[in-house]
Amino acid sequence: MANQEFPGAVRWLDDRTGIGKVGRKNLRKVFPDHWSFMLGEIALYSFIILILTGIFLTLWFKPSMAEVEYQGSYSLLKGLHMSEAYESALNISFDVRGGLLMRQIHHWAAVLFIAAMSIHLLRIFFTGAFRKPRELNWIIGIVMLFLGVVEGFIGYGLPDDLLSGTGLRITEGLVLASPIIGTYLSFFIFGGEFPGDDFVSRFYTVHVLLIPGILLGLITVHLFLVVYHKHTQFAGPGRTEKNVVGYPLMPVYMAKAGGFFFVVFGITALMGALLQINPVWLYGPYNPAEVTAGSQPDWYMGWLDGAVRLMPGLESHFWGITISWNIFLPALVIPPLFIGFVALYPFLESWITGDKREHHLLDRPRNVPTRTGIGAALVTFYGVLWLNSGNDLIAVQFHSSINTITWVCRVLIIVGPVLAFRITRRIALSLQRKDSERLLHGIESGIITRSPDGGYSERHVPISPSEAYTLETRARTTVLELPPATDGNGVPAPHRRRARLRAALSRFYFADVPPTPRVDHQKLVPGEPLKGPTTRDVTQPP
Repeated sequence: MANQEFPGAVRWLDDRTGIGKVGRKNLRKVFPDHWSFMLGEIALYSFIILILTGIFLTLWFKPSMAEVEYQGSYSLLKGLHMSEAYESALNISFDVRGGLLMRQIHHWAAVLFIAAMSIHLLRIFFTGAFRKPRELNWIIGIVMLFLGVVEGFIGYGLPDDLLSGTGLRITEGLVLASPIIGTYLSFFIFGGEFPGDDFVSRFYTVHVLLIPGILLGLITVHLFLVVYHKHTQFAGPGRTEKNVVGYPLMPVYMAKAGGFFFVVFGITALMGALLQINPVWLYGPYNPAEVTAGSQPDWYMGWLDGAVRLMPGLESHFWGITISWNIFLPALVIPPLFIGFVALYPFLESWITGDKREHHLLDRPRNVPTRTGIGAALVTFYGVLWLNSGNDLIAVQFHSSINTITWVCRVLIIVGPVLAFRITRRIALSLQRKDSERLLHGIESGIITRSPDGGYSERHVPISPSEAYTLETRARTTVLELPPATDGNGVPAPHRRRARLRAALSRFYFADVPPTPRVDHQKLVPGEPLKGPTTRDVTQPP
């Protein structure tokens, strides 16, 4: 499009910024079409909803711990002394037109934001979308998920109600468990002895300014890298590592994305209107001497609560310093190890497999059984901790002993991930063999034929070329061999132990992987028998 063809306002802007050249190139950017790619869009749109509803709530919320006497519309709390933060939360809920709807939309959007990011990261993990050149984007996603959890927890504590105060009391215990610096951190966060007089104002600044600003910057970088690296796509006819098959950004993808935003917004608004969440008026103002019975955190904080409940009460005393292992290990050791392993997994897998190539085609989870098994083990580990966060409620509902439930979870936290890994891996390998059988021998036609010698068999019909292409597309499965102990001059090879470990991990990673079948697509005609099927050994590169 020539410059003179732009509308007047756009032409004026293009003369001063050169936006037309950028737009012509990027508005025709092609994006593939698959339902799983919408998970990231749900997270993005939820963040936009959070920003919009958060702006509304900031107009009436008072981030102050100053004590006032409530004289609002909710008669059951009238005359009760409380903080200005809690009073303003009640006023938003009962006295501001549309305030309760906005509060609940904001809370549901926060839950949806973290859930969508979590599932989006699982999709990326199981399909291998984190591989080169997207390792940096993977780490950015992990950081965004972590900041989203922190942001949600801080927002959950702002109303200063009894439930959120109970969670903050637990948080204070986690902070105090930090050796040497615990008391200093606690005084810095709460502005003095818990609960202090400043934590709401400090949390408020972090919640509405610091973390949203960081998230906005990371989202911008994340989307820029998605465009720069081009979007991943699932294997299929015509799709290679060097192209993208899909729809252009403008007008097709923009129209679809815009419509999907309003779908997400509409569903979130419907949830906010019909599904009650965080009814702070039922809990009352926070009092450090009281605890809400059966209190539970938001789901994304449950695994940390479950980890603390899982540990037995252990303490050690060194030179006048007390270390509470029952708090220190589950709160300050396990989460960083868990998150760190997930964040560094792309580099670990690349080192084990020796795969340094760029990847733009996604894996089917069954085609990478070890990675899929590791993912199932991580999900199981998280799930057991999350389940244990409600051990008291489970005990009440099923009339069981809370000690029994805790011990079952202690066993499952060790045995569960191992079983999940082995079972998932075997299922993935079985599905691979099923795909190979389907590719090489076709599908059952339901037609029974009789041979001249009297035997009966069912005729198989070849699958379509499109399906055959998908089934035979698998990642390279080269097993790394242990290099010689010495070079040609008899000098011992350096880093021998590391090489031995890497070779062992490589054999473990590709253990039992069946050979990748190959067929001649030019001879693959539906209704005709397959001709010339071959297989490639798993130890040979493609």
